[in-house]
Amino acid sequence: MTSEKLIKAKSGWAMLVITVLVFAASCAGLVWSIMLLATADDAGLPEPPYAGPMMLAGFLLLALGFVLSSGFIALQPGEAKVCLLFGNYIGTIRESGFYWANPFYSRKMSESGPNEEVAEEGGKKGTLTVKAAGISTKVSLRARTHNGERIKVNDKQGNPIEIATVVVWHVSDTAKALFDVDNYISYVSMQTETALRHVASIYAYDHMEDDDAANTSITLRSNIEDVSNSLKEELGLRLAPAGVEVDDARLTHLAYAPEIAPAMLRRQQAEAIIAARKKIVEGAVSMVDMALTELSDGGIVDFDEDRKATMASNLMVVLCGESEAQPVLNTGSLY
Repeated sequence: MTSEKLIKAKSGWAMLVITVLVFAASCAGLVWSIMLLATADDAGLPEPPYAGPMMLAGFLLLALGFVLSSGFIALQPGEAKVCLLFGNYIGTIRESGFYWANPFYSRKMSESGPNEEVAEEGGKKGTLTVKAAGISTKVSLRARTHNGERIKVNDKQGNPIEIATVVVWHVSDTAKALFDVDNYISYVSMQTETALRHVASIYAYDHMEDDDAANTSITLRSNIEDVSNSLKEELGLRLAPAGVEVDDARLTHLAYAPEIAPAMLRRQQAEAIIAARKKIVEGAVSMVDMALTELSDGGIVDFDEDRKATMASNLMVVLCGESEAQPVLNTGSLY
């Protein structure tokens, strides 16, 4: 594992002045030597002995100016420069500003691309690692957002669900991000999907039973904050080797898979109807009890057991019926 080392670079303004002077001296030397050669040729005089060395010095100063100019580094807030000298990690510059460093520091790092199958002699197939574009040694330290695609997984109870997440992350260790993984951006993408699949598999989508013990367990639909915290911890452990720190992780989509969504919708509708009926019955029972008690205590009606049963039945029909009750006038006796 590689650890980040912080270094400080020299200010670039002083070297900018020196580089400008070097370019000016090289131009002056080249122009002066050309003028001397042209004057001698026009006058038919021999070539001045110092014209050649002056031209050579001008070219050398010009080459030196180009070398010096390649060492300038401009860092904005939220950027870092990883310094590599012929494959050796020197350190990381994290402070924003205009600097000058060794011109031979690498600008990019090579990385391996995806493996491709190739046909070998004898009909056998092998794999070939393709070189991809290099990774810049200038690393952004700003917060980034990874918006994951919807994936289909099975929850704890084996039900297929669709789930997606958004992850806010930033690079905390530039050395680990560049040297300990091949491509830290694709590494974040793959580990996010892996962590999401794992977290989705250890929780149920929703409560499937009515007992209180089962309803206290954490589910994906009812405990979004707990699931998000679990996902953040899982990602933190998986992305730590890449020098990446997770700021936040949230679920952006959660639904049953299309093949079981109609059945689960009917189940939820049935649960809603049962809950509503239960509430209606509880209210009707209390109202019937209150009505019978008020009628008996007030001496309005003298109820025996048969009359109480008949009155309770009639009131329950009126209170629990889905349609309005049609009154029927009884002109005779109850018996």
